[in-house]
Amino acid sequence: MAHPEERLAELGLTVPEVAKPVAAYVPAVRSGIHVMTSGQLPMRGGELMATGKVGGAVSPEDAVACAQQCALNALAAVKAEIGDLALVKRVVKVVAFVSSTPDFTGQPQVANGASELLGRVFGEAGVHARSAVGVPVLPLDAPVEVEIVVEV
Repeated sequence: MAHPEERLAELGLTVPEVAKPVAAYVPAVRSGIHVMTSGQLPMRGGELMATGKVGGAVSPEDAVACAQQCALNALAAVKAEIGDLALVKRVVKVVAFVSSTPDFTGQPQVANGASELLGRVFGEAGVHARSAVGVPVLPLDAPVEVEIVVEV
């Protein structure tokens, strides 16, 4: 099986630098065989990819791309904690928060941006439990926030 970073490269992606926390927390914590990430925003190059609510200022397609970036940022946090993404045995859980208008009900499709990326990177080990939750607002007016739990 290819190394997770090789699979990312095949997709034209790389693990970014760990996003700096926006408050008093750390990007990831290891407890026993699990690594849990803090919620990751769609930061790219130190800036949010988009702001606003999905179904309003942010299109569902842009939100899917944001969710993918959140997953990349979560992988960066995991890698910083364990040193090598090849140590990930499986993705256990993904939680996606989608800041959306009251009439938007496509949160699961937005969360697929993260879920499908993790599946491509880890294969069968990337299949996970998931929640996709619509919320009124997220930090910095981000449209999406994703956290993951992995087994190492």
